[in-house]
Amino acid sequence: MSGDRCELLCLDLPKAEAIRAGLPAPGALTGPAARMRALADPTRLVIAVALAASDELCVCDLAWVTGKADNLVSHHVRALRAAGLASSRREGKMVLYALTEPGRDLLRAATVGAPA
Repeated sequence: MSGDRCELLCLDLPKAEAIRAGLPAPGALTGPAARMRALADPTRLVIAVALAASDELCVCDLAWVTGKADNLVSHHVRALRAAGLASSRREGKMVLYALTEPGRDLLRAATVGAPA
């Protein structure tokens, strides 16, 4: 093997065709890829971990917990909401955020083996 490529053609056609036939249709993974990109940002990942530790948090709480400015946290929770990983609800003058079930599932998958 030279670098990252084989030096000879070693295609196992039956195996490769079986895998190809089982792949999702083009575009079917656009949503999951967008959700994964949302958690790929370290600040959003920390916010998601903080949300997972509570039922709901407002931006003020999240800013305090993460040590980030509230306008930056607002930007990131909007991205998490847009990706379907977080939800929000208004309570008076406060907006409370929570992880959705897909958000919790993806967070668990993304942090497997991570130190607590």
